Amino acid sequence: MYFISIMLLVVSSIFAMYAQFKVKHTFAAYKNIGVKNSVTGAMAARKVLEANGLSGIDVQQIGGTLSDHYDPRSKVISLSGDVYAGTSISSVSVAAHEVGHAIQNNQRYPMLEFRNAFVPLVNLVAGAVWPLTIIAIFLMYNFQSELGNMFLNMAAIGMTAVLIFHLVTLPVEIDASKRALKQLEISGLMQGEELAGAKRVLSAAALTYIAALATSIANLVRILALRDNR
Repeated sequence: MYFISIMLLVVSSIFAMYAQFKVKHTFAAYKNIGVKNSVTGAMAARKVLEANGLSGIDVQQIGGTLSDHYDPRSKVISLSGDVYAGTSISSVSVAAHEVGHAIQNNQRYPMLEFRNAFVPLVNLVAGAVWPLTIIAIFLMYNFQSELGNMFLNMAAIGMTAVLIFHLVTLPVEIDASKRALKQLEISGLMQGEELAGAKRVLSAAALTYIAALATSIANLVRILALRDNR
């Protein structure tokens, strides 16, 4: 199991790097292709929100690159500068994806509801996983295997929570992208090749969530392998 855990970590790390490259490369490629109606990401977001009866949700600009997100607590869609003011296929696609989350929230999409409820727990335990693992390894090297295993068990429980979070996040993100593509089409914001480009942008973004899930699986196996080899 020890060798398998190392191989999983290597493969998941390589895949994570590929996913980051793919999303940045695809976003950059379609960032240079403007939509025919010259609508910005912010304008597209507001149009789709209004079409779905969500005009009360604010759209604001934030710093960073690809830092776009929807906050269900404050009911605010935050878009990075390139997305907020951009008129490219990439900008409009990402903006529509975040509106997809707002629509999910409004319709009480079960997976999103579960993920939102799970966030406080994940935030609590995620930061403790590796400190617990390091303490466990230290204890085991100092001939305190029983106590070390206890800390490894706690680390494994924490990593399991992280894994569940990523497992739920993946279908939530895929569903938001599907909703985005549908809204872009029925609103007339994109057509034909523009929609095909939007699908490529959002499909590339989905790879990062698959990579996060794969990495959490590899990390859990690694923690369990440390326990098995005490």
